[in-house]
Amino acid sequence: MNEYMKMAIVKANEGISKEEGGPFGAVIVSKNGDVISCANNKTLLDKDPTAHAEIVAIREACKILNTNDLSEYVLYTSCEPCPMCLSAIIWANIKEVYFGCTKNDAADIGFRDKAIYDFIEGKNEMITLQQIDREPCLKIMKKYNGHIY
Repeated sequence: MNEYMKMAIVKANEGISKEEGGPFGAVIVSKNGDVISCANNKTLLDKDPTAHAEIVAIREACKILNTNDLSEYVLYTSCEPCPMCLSAIIWANIKEVYFGCTKNDAADIGFRDKAIYDFIEGKNEMITLQQIDREPCLKIMKKYNGHIY
């Protein structure tokens, strides 16, 4: 068994036993094998629906490394990332992800990742998305785009 996946599974089990959240664990590792962060799902503990293991691990790694760019790091996770986590992985520039269980395995125990993927593909209407007040919002974007950092 891969040593980093083993760590993710240990964290997932810890999270379950402490009733912190779902059965998910994630580890972020440097290309040379140094473990940067190791986290479990904490949605119940933090009362935060975004506190998935991958998100918690990304937040922790970014703080430790003092960056928002994790392009030189690898993510190991006990389950295929949900759409939110997948987006966070992309925003963090992580290019390599290894996962254990699939989104179908997650669906089999009651997680709704598939419904979110279906929504993204236009196959269901879980929520209403409606554009309003574009012009004042666009001014903020233009202000940001013209700002030099």
